[in-house]
Amino acid sequence: MDTIFAVSSGAPPAAIAVLRLSGPVAFAAAEALAGPLPKPRQAGLRALRDPRDGELLDRALLLCFRGPLSATGEDVVELHLHGGRAVVRAVEAGLGAMPGLRAAEPGEFTRRALMNGRLDVSEAEGLGDLLMAETEAQRRAAVRSAEGAVRREVEGWTVQLLELSARVEAVLDHGDEDDVARYDPLAGLQNRASQLAEAIAVVASRPPVERLRDGLRVVLAGPTNAGKSTLFNTLAERDAAIVSPIAGTTRDRIEAPVVRDGIAYVLTDTAGLADATSDPIERIGVERALYAMDAADIVLWLGDAPPQGLPSVIWVRARADAPGRAPAAGEDVSISAIEGTGLTELWDRIGALARGLLPPPDLVALNARQRTLCQRARGALERASLQFDPLFFAEELRAARAALDAITGRAGTEDVLDALFARFCIGK
Repeated sequence: MDTIFAVSSGAPPAAIAVLRLSGPVAFAAAEALAGPLPKPRQAGLRALRDPRDGELLDRALLLCFRGPLSATGEDVVELHLHGGRAVVRAVEAGLGAMPGLRAAEPGEFTRRALMNGRLDVSEAEGLGDLLMAETEAQRRAAVRSAEGAVRREVEGWTVQLLELSARVEAVLDHGDEDDVARYDPLAGLQNRASQLAEAIAVVASRPPVERLRDGLRVVLAGPTNAGKSTLFNTLAERDAAIVSPIAGTTRDRIEAPVVRDGIAYVLTDTAGLADATSDPIERIGVERALYAMDAADIVLWLGDAPPQGLPSVIWVRARADAPGRAPAAGEDVSISAIEGTGLTELWDRIGALARGLLPPPDLVALNARQRTLCQRARGALERASLQFDPLFFAEELRAARAALDAITGRAGTEDVLDALFARFCIGK
């Protein structure tokens, strides 16, 4: 296996650039650059020289970590260089000229850690989310996953599954013996399978972690000239949409990401809704507005008539400063985007709805892949709870175990890993 290297800190220029090596000749390569290495896990200052001509490249701190007790499970060396681009390029050129060394691919360090048992797929997914986290809520959920919260939950279910499997396998192996045949071989096992299915369903039914990562979709909807674009610009704190008194100015969806009180949102301005129109472009805009409302997590309804059939909706009385715009019965909040009144109350209402749509901060949250596999395991257990044949019961348990193993990577596939590590930066 090749020894790989890459900068694992931020892109230069920077005060310090941490260049990491991992693989079977990591120590030999570092020694070729720096001479005698410091003891493992002790920092040492060394002059780095190009092994091709002896030219001084930099003076750097070195740290060595012997596998398997390292980040990747392999021998690892960290070179803490001065963070200029030319310094980093020169050291990388010296390493690249050595046999058995090459530049790392995106996510390759983490992939090796996974292959060497230093972390599982769920922890790697959490690390990937942590690298992309922009809000405090995203960071907390990612840290929990990266620190093994999902793995521990799955391991608890797997222990119960293995116990059930052991009991039913004993029935299959010894079912013809007198002391086994005289009682119902699956007595109690169906009920335990059903209880485990319910426990998995509870976790799988929690709000998905994607809502933290991608942001809650807040759609502004209502008839033409209802003040949607003005409110959209005010909430986004920039002129993202064209505002005009001419009806039908907004013809397509306009989106703007916003972070408020540590929660990520994607605001969507939509075309005004109309019962009928002869304009084919306006008709497409209305269709897209209706689609956006169906896909929304929260809808801000700016119509004068009450909203109908929307699960998470805030009825907004826009342009409250205009004559004759007194609040109507049942409206949630009156605002004036021009005067700035009512906006704090509107954000408070959005935040209250958002907290009910996001994963609880103290509980495990699953991503779409993990949730699908949990549902597959739950389905197998539910089918097992209805079985009276030990052989069929055992087969359903095996299917449930395979689904749970895929969450942590015990039964992972290469395409899942490729998709995961493609999100990582080079030094990870």
